[in-house]
Amino acid sequence: MTVFILLACLGGVLVGLSRQLNGRLSISTTPLIASFWNHAIGFAVLTCLGLFVGGLLPAGAAEAPWYAYLGGPIGVVFVAAGSWVIARIGAVNSALLIIGGQMVTGVAFDYISAVPASFWANAAGIVLIVGGMMISRRRKAGGSQ
Repeated sequence: MTVFILLACLGGVLVGLSRQLNGRLSISTTPLIASFWNHAIGFAVLTCLGLFVGGLLPAGAAEAPWYAYLGGPIGVVFVAAGSWVIARIGAVNSALLIIGGQMVTGVAFDYISAVPASFWANAAGIVLIVGGMMISRRRKAGGSQ
């Protein structure tokens, strides 16, 4: 279990590093160019890894429904938007925005899918996320005066 926890932590660090690099590159160029290089390098690395490890084209990929492939275009928009946002509000605030959005969307999907959950725990979590973001913004605005 420890190995999987360490891999998850490493994944988080690499995602954070990727966002920082994309944000810095988008300041030097444009968010679309940063997104292009992010995807070009990711495609090359994952293709090499898929060829080396195997499973580049998994069985049943051709039978997948069309909407299973919407992750690619959505990812392009997400990376380009993330590159644009990081340059404007900073890495910490954009990370809070992304995490908050994922948490709220996850709760919304749970309710849509009728997954049993505690309403009060979910509501408290959303209030804490939004409250933390508001406090963060207020401190930043108050500290700059």
